[in-house]
Amino acid sequence: MIGQRLHLAAGFHVSERDWIIQRLAALEPRLRSFRDEQVDLEISLKDRDGVGQRVTLECWIRRNTRLHLVSTSSAPELAVALNEVRNGLIRQIDDAKTRTEPRNNRALRHPHTAPNAE
Repeated sequence: MIGQRLHLAAGFHVSERDWIIQRLAALEPRLRSFRDEQVDLEISLKDRDGVGQRVTLECWIRRNTRLHLVSTSSAPELAVALNEVRNGLIRQIDDAKTRTEPRNNRALRHPHTAPNAE
């Protein structure tokens, strides 16, 4: 899924695509609960090898409401930055799933019995 849904934006070379997909592979299990067409990923790199280098990984998930998740890293080593944005996005996806699953969200659960009004 990642390879099909990932768009390389500014800063990355097409020749790095496979390496980037391998670095982001741990996202795959988190995204499996969504259909391929529901997910779009984009990764960009600003100021490559510069003091202000910044990697940004964005994820759009189309569900009842559209989620837009963003993870960034300013780690100077590109491999470390990719790991950081991947891990940040994993946390955000896990948080979003937790908030929207009825068993984890009291407001979404249906009460088994109505409380007495006395």
